[in-house]
Amino acid sequence: MERIRKRKLSPPQVLILGFASVILIGGILLSMPFVTKSGESIGFLNGLFTSTTSVCVTGLIVVDTGTTFNVLGLSIILMLIQIGGLGFMTMASAFFIMLRRRITLRERMVISEAFNTGGSLTGMVRLVKRAILFTVLIEGMGALLLATRLIPEFGALKGFCMSVFLSVSAFCNAGIDPFGNYASLTGYAADPTINFVIMALIILGGIGFAVIGEVWSFRKKENRKLSFNTRAVLVVSGVLILVGWVLFTALEWNNSATMGDLAPGEKVMAGLFQSVTPRTAGFNTISQSDLTVASKVLTMIFMFIGASPASTGGGIKTTTFLVLAVTVWAIIRGKEDTVLMGRRIPRDVVRRAAAIVVIAMVTIVVLTCVLCTVESGRHPLMTLENILMETFSAMGTVGLSCGITPLLQPISKILLIITMFFGRLGPLTIAFGLAGRSKPDGGIRYPEGNLMVG
Repeated sequence: MERIRKRKLSPPQVLILGFASVILIGGILLSMPFVTKSGESIGFLNGLFTSTTSVCVTGLIVVDTGTTFNVLGLSIILMLIQIGGLGFMTMASAFFIMLRRRITLRERMVISEAFNTGGSLTGMVRLVKRAILFTVLIEGMGALLLATRLIPEFGALKGFCMSVFLSVSAFCNAGIDPFGNYASLTGYAADPTINFVIMALIILGGIGFAVIGEVWSFRKKENRKLSFNTRAVLVVSGVLILVGWVLFTALEWNNSATMGDLAPGEKVMAGLFQSVTPRTAGFNTISQSDLTVASKVLTMIFMFIGASPASTGGGIKTTTFLVLAVTVWAIIRGKEDTVLMGRRIPRDVVRRAAAIVVIAMVTIVVLTCVLCTVESGRHPLMTLENILMETFSAMGTVGLSCGITPLLQPISKILLIITMFFGRLGPLTIAFGLAGRSKPDGGIRYPEGNLMVG
């Protein structure tokens, strides 16, 4: 931290360097031969990719996790997932709090940037404490529930360890599993315990620590009313899950390659899981490459929207989507202000939302064009829709794939590493970090210039 003070890095720059450092260290460790079952190195690029997908809680994998890495390798991946899910600054702050070291104003600013609180520095230490507490409680409960199913199948020690790994990965929305053979959860499509516990962990990790804390206080009657942000997050998250559930179930009902051969109740459960996992977990109980084209498009939309602010997930965030949707509706109705739930959304928030979406879409388009140029024709799976799934998945830090990730050329892997990093930190954080400190405009106000648009 002393070096940060001397160089006067901005909060976004601290986050960028912090995450990059963790990824680099993880990449070096995972490329070592002593972390694999075979005793052979997977190569630095594959190690760096695995580290990035873990820290950025994405789930795209170039080597099979369960069959490639030994206990040490899996432990390193689990640690990287936890650091990435909570954020390195949250972990560092928790360590400082345990040492009873005071969190400085500058560090509070970095925490605020990490949790995307809109610049508010109020209650940062309390937010960190709650984030750690809720993480331990939720992941612990999830591991215990999963253990009731996995211990009978794999034995006491292995079953419990797999339960812990799966619980952490699900709550952090990483989507990385220890089962092997690139299977994810396809072997448990008809298992209610695995499905509902994983979905609960994904949803709790995806709505954000601030929302969890506020709902907890509301339940204990410490708060008489939920905040505007919490109500918005809960409403849009619920609507997206419900709409996705209905659409995915209907679109895949008769598809024998996905859920067509399941019992009616199992189809409904598989449809619900497919609605939850694109935002932004990456586990799958049905084959993603065999989805109908309509389902793939819907999955891409959900991956793009992602989770909620101050959460373990990625994407443009549910509130960003909500703000733009309400703004478009206001424009259609000829209204000057964007109003949601009786509250006027500040224009600065609308501008930020628009900037996030534009930057994310431009990134996806450019990356898709490059990957199509590099990869097209190399393998039957390298189709436009599969490459699009890959780019949306990387940008949204989701991890759902049609199976092309291990087949990618080195340059494509490097581009996906950059995209996952970009998606985890957020377009504006990267942009602000690269731009450095903003300079005042000196009070200059330019004359208006009217342009014809649309």
